[in-house]
Amino acid sequence: MTTIISKIFYGTLIHSLSLTELEFIHNALLGVDNRGKIAFLERNVSNEQTLRDIIKKWEATEDKVVRLTNQQFLLPGFVDTHMHASQYPNAGIGMDLPLIDWLNKYTFPLEQSFSSVKFAEKIYPTVVSHLLRCGTTTAVYYATIHLESTKFLAKVVQQKGQRGFIGKVNMDCNSPETYVETIESSVKDTVQFVDYVLNLKNDPPDVSSLVTPIITPRFAICCSSELLNALGEVAKKYEIPIQSHLSENTTEIAIVNQLFPQHEDYTTVYDHHNLLNHRTIMAHGIHLSSQELKLIKKRNAGISHCPNSNFTLCSGVCNVRQLLDEGIKVGLGTDVSGGFSKSILDSIRNASIASRVVYLSSNTSDKVYPHLTLPELTYLATMGGAQLVNLENVIGNFIVGKEFDALLIDPEVEGSPMQMFDEIDTIDRIFEKFMFLGDERNIKAVFVRGRKVSGI
Repeated sequence: MTTIISKIFYGTLIHSLSLTELEFIHNALLGVDNRGKIAFLERNVSNEQTLRDIIKKWEATEDKVVRLTNQQFLLPGFVDTHMHASQYPNAGIGMDLPLIDWLNKYTFPLEQSFSSVKFAEKIYPTVVSHLLRCGTTTAVYYATIHLESTKFLAKVVQQKGQRGFIGKVNMDCNSPETYVETIESSVKDTVQFVDYVLNLKNDPPDVSSLVTPIITPRFAICCSSELLNALGEVAKKYEIPIQSHLSENTTEIAIVNQLFPQHEDYTTVYDHHNLLNHRTIMAHGIHLSSQELKLIKKRNAGISHCPNSNFTLCSGVCNVRQLLDEGIKVGLGTDVSGGFSKSILDSIRNASIASRVVYLSSNTSDKVYPHLTLPELTYLATMGGAQLVNLENVIGNFIVGKEFDALLIDPEVEGSPMQMFDEIDTIDRIFEKFMFLGDERNIKAVFVRGRKVSGI
């Protein structure tokens, strides 16, 4: 079958080849086919004749070529591996409380509002649009316990063209009286939601859906052992991902130990209920023992590092270097609204700061943990997230055959927070400035599976 080229980009590409290897490809010519996959990538195309020859070879036309300026570049789309869509209206609120108090005062009351689908219809389209505008091409969402509102979120994500993992939250105990499920209703609604998402019609219909259901016990505190067992069985039956919270806060850990005294630790609670495997994303993982780290690695589960909320809720500082040294998969999450920012750029910056806090603290101990470097931070925001959602062979960088999830970055856009100086600012300096100074104004266009879903 002849490959039909729908778009060609000519300019600088920047992506991760590994945790420590960040590649800059200058004068690159990247072709995207009509199924949204990267059809070809030519390097060092430095003259017009070569460019025309390649276009002709692929039976494309000049009007399909997007020419980047010398300061613009393409970057793989960001992957937010932990985000509470239902909490978006609370972003920036309640930053003075620890986790459990924050949940009871701000979070649970807001989430109860999603018993009304009309309320969800006011909130969820804004959430998805704003995340896309910030460059989040893939998001792992928590919704609420409400089936119909969660269905609506899945529908919105699909319609707006984002790659999404959507979870109907499960909680049957230790919850507000007005915001709790029975085991039977929780499992029944979860199965209905999974079936709904798996049967969503896709456009075009002959490619895999961008939306995936994800089993979502809120955390062990709010779920009985019976419910956790049932959710583990559903995840196994449908072979779908799992997400929850793990070791975010010392008070939380103490409560889990009281509720599940028969298990050695918090991580073992999930493992005992068949909720810890290669498709599992655990948010936070700040206070993990060496035994828990070994178990997570053995099960090939991953950690979503959410430094913004870890700081704001005073939960602690995650030692990401230790996780990486243990060979554990790590991605970044915004954790809205525990985290106040919807942008993965904020997560990148706070992850950098958190790693420096760990480094400074480790100077007084026997073990020193070097802070995260720019290549490592870039990897966590793209390929690291792709690994957590088991899409590392589909997205995350610009390898031929992968799907084109990408951001077109423009440092010179009007109102840019970045200042460029032609005499000294080479593309590597411009890239670093974007990562630490840029914002959504610099994201000129956002592409998911080759389709522009945000921008001009």
